[in-house]
Amino acid sequence: MGSADSKLNFRKAVIQLTTKTQPVEATDEAFWDQFWADTATSVQDVFILVPAAEIRAVREESPSNLATLCYKAVEKLVQGAESGCHSEKEKQIVLNCSRLLTRVLPYIFEDPDWRGFFWSTVPGAGRAGDSAEDVHSLDSCEYIWEAGVGFAHSPQPNYIHDVNRMELLKLLLTCFSEAMYLPPAPDGGGTNPWVQFFCSTENRHALPLFTSLLNTVCAYDPVGYGIPYNHLLFSDYREPLVEEAAQVLIVTLDHDRATSTSPTVDGTTTGTAMDDMDPPGPENLFVNYLSRIHREEDFQFILKGIARLLSNPLLQTYLPNSTKKIQFHQELLVLFWKLCDFNKKFLFFVLKSSDVLDILVPILYFLNDARADHSRVGLMHIGVFILLLLSGERNFGVRLNKPYSVRVPMDIPVFTGTHADLLIVVFHKIITSGHQRLQPLFDCLLTIVVNVSPYLKSLSMVAANKLLHLLEAFSTTWFLFSAAQNHHLVFFLLEAFNNIIQYQFDGNSNLVYAIIRKRSIFHQLASLPADPPALHKALQRRRRAPEPLSRTGSQEGASMEGSHPAAPAEPGTLKTSLVATPGIDKLTEKSQVSEDGTLRSLEPTSQQSSADGSLATEEPDQTWREQRRLSSTSASGQWNPTSEWVLSWKSKLPLQTIMRLLQVLVPQVEKICIDKGLTDESEILRFLQHGTLVGLLPVPHPILIRKYQANSGTAMWFRTYMWGVIYLSLFCKVSQHSLPTPSAGMWTHLSGTTRM
Repeated sequence: MGSADSKLNFRKAVIQLTTKTQPVEATDEAFWDQFWADTATSVQDVFILVPAAEIRAVREESPSNLATLCYKAVEKLVQGAESGCHSEKEKQIVLNCSRLLTRVLPYIFEDPDWRGFFWSTVPGAGRAGDSAEDVHSLDSCEYIWEAGVGFAHSPQPNYIHDVNRMELLKLLLTCFSEAMYLPPAPDGGGTNPWVQFFCSTENRHALPLFTSLLNTVCAYDPVGYGIPYNHLLFSDYREPLVEEAAQVLIVTLDHDRATSTSPTVDGTTTGTAMDDMDPPGPENLFVNYLSRIHREEDFQFILKGIARLLSNPLLQTYLPNSTKKIQFHQELLVLFWKLCDFNKKFLFFVLKSSDVLDILVPILYFLNDARADHSRVGLMHIGVFILLLLSGERNFGVRLNKPYSVRVPMDIPVFTGTHADLLIVVFHKIITSGHQRLQPLFDCLLTIVVNVSPYLKSLSMVAANKLLHLLEAFSTTWFLFSAAQNHHLVFFLLEAFNNIIQYQFDGNSNLVYAIIRKRSIFHQLASLPADPPALHKALQRRRRAPEPLSRTGSQEGASMEGSHPAAPAEPGTLKTSLVATPGIDKLTEKSQVSEDGTLRSLEPTSQQSSADGSLATEEPDQTWREQRRLSSTSASGQWNPTSEWVLSWKSKLPLQTIMRLLQVLVPQVEKICIDKGLTDESEILRFLQHGTLVGLLPVPHPILIRKYQANSGTAMWFRTYMWGVIYLSLFCKVSQHSLPTPSAGMWTHLSGTTRM
């Protein structure tokens, strides 16, 4: 009865607030205490008993009462912070106020007239003095939630503490979410005042909060002792806290370095990051702390924790559904991106050993699983972006040579090989059987292959055939001529083949054999027609072609045991609208590997060198490309290729190395087949394994690496993606109680069943 009476009294207070036409004085404690002092409502009760329509009605008809409600609730939170909440009643008041503010704030954010409300001065409202000296003088680093980075002591688990922390983190996220209701800044930047204040020196507890959030996420083990079905027998109160902590952490780390004057430590300097205690200019302390982590044991703790959580959905057991599966892997991917982007020492640590493969395999699993689902296009992008960032480092390509033995159930052909083979097979699957919205990622996928290609010691026959199948599909005339940039895909693949032939010929007999078998593709490219009748014929075929790529002849074979096909989005599933990502020329900068193994950035002027065509993968500069695109576009907006356009890049196709290989090896292979009557490819492969092209190929070209470079375009994309993930996971858990959709914010079209 007590609980029912409490809810009834709370509902009566809400009705009184919505029906009052005159302002209620802030000094009327008896009235305002009805909302928090005399009730024990749960967060679900608050969302049910405070309908959206009534919040909007108070906002429009009695704005002063809504303002006073918020002010009084914040006042109670301040009093709780000052006193330390020693009594149960004080704790309940703080929880009630946080739940009420979590419910009300989104409706304040959606109204532009209320934008500066929480940053304005309230007349006659003074902050309480520092009377509770014991609270203000305590060292909050002693109260870090979990052992890990910078803190060795592991506190005893406390269910009540975790639940209360989760409530306050929800309120923090709600405050930070004002960014969703604001129109995007013209330059794609703009700072979130809530995050800026929370991560500034005004927050004297910033360091223990950052450490608590990071350690809580990385120390979480959803499987525990591995008891089957333990998640069904016992409620896991830790997972909701970990998910909230991960979301708060990635929001506070939302920091655009391209538009910020604050320095960050990139890990490449010789000095220690911890020595820089007084950086000049504005500073996000969470980003600063993250960039200054440098101990290897801390890196190991973070990497193992993220890898463990990312691998959780991949776990397979003999008992179906016996293992707990987490759902916040997208937040973990954003966190991993932030770690690599802001702390280069961490990135180097990740690539220093094969532990990076514990991150690679889950990412490839997510990419393969989401390729047919339009609603998870954001997940596809962030997975590809992380791999693009990693591929810019030599060690990543070297680590890919480790044999792939742990079989994750994916609907890809069964193969025996390395992690490089897994990467190529998954990329092939994405390109050939993904949905249309993934086409902008093709450049990124092939750039990753090109970056790692000089270090791949031995590709399997399956992976080699996949690469040749992609070249065969991309080099058809109707595909080459159907868009202004499609020929770039052919350039990328040819560059990857050249890298492997020039630098890893000895161990790649499978690829050499596949090139010999498919030599007609390269001869067709060398004799690509450029006359108007041929262009017209190709365009006619383009109009008849229903799909951009055909899987005919791709030799799919049987899929891995336990796998299931990638499923498209269910009817009614949300399809988010994210901002467009920059092109590959904006995402990356070209670097050349020097003789000592270091990378040297290439200036735009130096990229046009190479008279012999060994660096013929250079694309025309942006100005030329735009002029050509405009001159070849019809009045209807349809792209129309011209003979001049085809000839401008056909002459730069890097075919010299491959043609020389074919010129030398094809006669030898044909002679062996005729002399010995060979019909088994194993004998040919054995011959190619012992063959050599030393002195027969052109002079090896310099290795060209396209490294990811930070820019405002990707920063804006990450911001919209991050808030999309948080909106779907946080707000839509209570969507039945009608939360406002930020339709005027950074992304729109949020409707239907929510999923990303």
